[in-house]
Amino acid sequence: MKHGKKPTRQQKILLRYYHLNPDNWLVVKNTDEEMHVVHRHTDSLRILKKEG
Repeated sequence: MKHGKKPTRQQKILLRYYHLNPDNWLVVKNTDEEMHVVHRHTDSLRILKKEG
């Protein structure tokens, strides 16, 4: 599993939009259409769609 990075302010806003706690998630990949995040403790991966 790739190592993630701490989310930026805008990424934290997107995480809160999906009802996720930004303190528990790390950003693995960030594109224009989606953001891939991994949980700090369980290593579960989620793909969040970015709305326009």
